[in-house]
Amino acid sequence: MPHTSREIQLASRPVGEPTPENFRLIEVEVPDPGPGEVLVRNTFMSVDPYMRGRMNDVKSYVPPFALDEPMQGGAVGEVVASNDDELAVGDTVVHMSGWREYAVLHGKACKKIPADLASAYLGVLGMPGLTAYVGLLDVAELRDDDIVFVSGAAGAVGSLAGQIAKLRGHTVIGSAGGPEKVAHVVDDLGFDAAIDYRRGDLPGQLRDVAPKGIDVYFDNVGGDHLEAAIGHMRPHGRIALCGLISMYNATELPPGPNNMMQVVGRRITIRGFIVTDHAARAADFERDVSAWVRNGDIVVRETVVEGIERAPEAFLGLLRGANTGKMLVRLS
Repeated sequence: MPHTSREIQLASRPVGEPTPENFRLIEVEVPDPGPGEVLVRNTFMSVDPYMRGRMNDVKSYVPPFALDEPMQGGAVGEVVASNDDELAVGDTVVHMSGWREYAVLHGKACKKIPADLASAYLGVLGMPGLTAYVGLLDVAELRDDDIVFVSGAAGAVGSLAGQIAKLRGHTVIGSAGGPEKVAHVVDDLGFDAAIDYRRGDLPGQLRDVAPKGIDVYFDNVGGDHLEAAIGHMRPHGRIALCGLISMYNATELPPGPNNMMQVVGRRITIRGFIVTDHAARAADFERDVSAWVRNGDIVVRETVVEGIERAPEAFLGLLRGANTGKMLVRLS
């Protein structure tokens, strides 16, 4: 068994965009697992946009990270020592004690998963995947003949939301940053069209690729994307407000959409949601999406950064859009 492990702590709270100085890499002793506990050697950890909010000391739907303590997040790994009757050495598990190489956990804090799909349980079969599934099907109430617009379409959540809509037979438009991601969204993920937000004029680009308007907008970005979607939405359209990554590093609140009166005139529904409120859908989600992944119906892309010491780099890159698909850190 290992005697030490490296972990990333939050050293200070960022103002605006985080910097490497907000993180600290330290070495700690690894205790033996107690009764009902297991020792897990993490193999992959996740970095996710919601973690930016946890770096602030503000009240939210999830508690803030504590200073000078290891950060938290999704991780998968191998059980290397066990005092739990349900988990054996060699089992692969998913849990929420990422940002460290080894974790001592109560067995009930782990879920046993198939080893061949381990990293997928941090993305397409994990929290981002469930977010896409319930956001599109339940929150946006996907209906026959809907035209769907997805922002952040090359990311972990948006890529799956759009692919689910395509599997259901819908016309799907994506937004992504740069020609390579736009090509990935259309050529690899199978969207009908995609716009490059870095070119500007989102309303004009959206009109060009969706001349009939849109019925559903899956929002991962907010800001100008939300304004453009409202302006191009058909009557009784629905917006699933998943994330607002364009605002996460803002030091002052940016202006909101200037066309909110169209929400009234077009009878648009805007509904924010938190994935943890939808745990009852987890079994349906895992059944459907795991089958799609194994059958090759869903394209899964991962951007992998090597080493715990580069976890902050991976997180900062995620906030700047450096990833295609799920951003992961390989720990061993």
